[in-house]
Amino acid sequence: MVTTYDGGIQVLDGDTFEVLGDFPMEGFNRINPAGDGRHVIISTAEGFEVLDTGAWTDGGTSHAEEPVMTDIAFPTSKPGHVVRHDGKTILFSDGTGEVTVFESSDLAEGQPEVETYSTEEAHHGVAVELSSGELVLTLGNEEERPGIVVFDEDGKEIARNEDCPGVHGEATAAGEAVVIGCQTGVLIYDDGKITKLDSPTEYGRIGNQAGSEESVITLGDYKQDPDAELERPETISLINTETKDLTLVELGTSYSFRSLARGPHGEALVLGTDGSLHVIDPETAEVTNSLPVIGEWEEPLEWQQPRPTIFVEDHTAYITDPSTNSIHAVDVESGEITGTGELKQTPNELTAVTG
Repeated sequence: MVTTYDGGIQVLDGDTFEVLGDFPMEGFNRINPAGDGRHVIISTAEGFEVLDTGAWTDGGTSHAEEPVMTDIAFPTSKPGHVVRHDGKTILFSDGTGEVTVFESSDLAEGQPEVETYSTEEAHHGVAVELSSGELVLTLGNEEERPGIVVFDEDGKEIARNEDCPGVHGEATAAGEAVVIGCQTGVLIYDDGKITKLDSPTEYGRIGNQAGSEESVITLGDYKQDPDAELERPETISLINTETKDLTLVELGTSYSFRSLARGPHGEALVLGTDGSLHVIDPETAEVTNSLPVIGEWEEPLEWQQPRPTIFVEDHTAYITDPSTNSIHAVDVESGEITGTGELKQTPNELTAVTG
């Protein structure tokens, strides 16, 4: 496990929550798995940097070396989204509009060889490279973000859609269907075509999504008030990439952008402000279980501030509680809390690697 706190980053043992490594770092830093089961990408003021957690597996045997901050780096301004797909890691720079792609496994050998692409203009965006070599890329600038463009493996444009105001976030479903969020629904790219699914309300922003290789349905948030200082939604969205249907589910509790995750069998998971982990069957859009984990909480106004966060690794959902400086392990299928760790620092962002 890796978590950030105000002033640094800590590597934790996934079973005991013992601190294995502590790395002081100034500023607000974001973390994502690199995709190779061992390294973590850190978005810093200098660009994308790489932390080696020391976790690895050989022939089914787990090993743990001392975590180290590597000298692997991808300097840029305003480092943004990190996407992992089909054995590759895709980095998007909001400050330059440059996309950097490399084989995730190459991190084990040091600074990897990369392929780079450039957007038409710099913006807060995201990119996904598919197994075919196709590249799904957002369009935008500092003033607007209207949609996406798709290039084939030779760099030729093959699809474009600019009916997606406020484009934000991505998720990939089973079959490599890519879902990109809009303020008016979503765009789905699959089989060489882009399909727009409109929100059932005049304003229906889906800006954060979670996908699973086990499901053709992606999980998204759903906000309906364009004028809210901070909307605390109680509705989530399910996007079926096969049937091209968008379904809304009322949770009865609000959540934050760090509340969405997927279970080992494609379950849609939402950590509510009621303190429970809500399990949703994406096929039936029914809430099948609500598991009490932490106390009630309220999303802070500033998105950088700590709030309960969920990250799923295999069959375990790890959930932080900044109000008590704690972290809990929950078995998604049984609902049992299998472990709790008390932390000396207040956790903010959370991620994990497989080993």
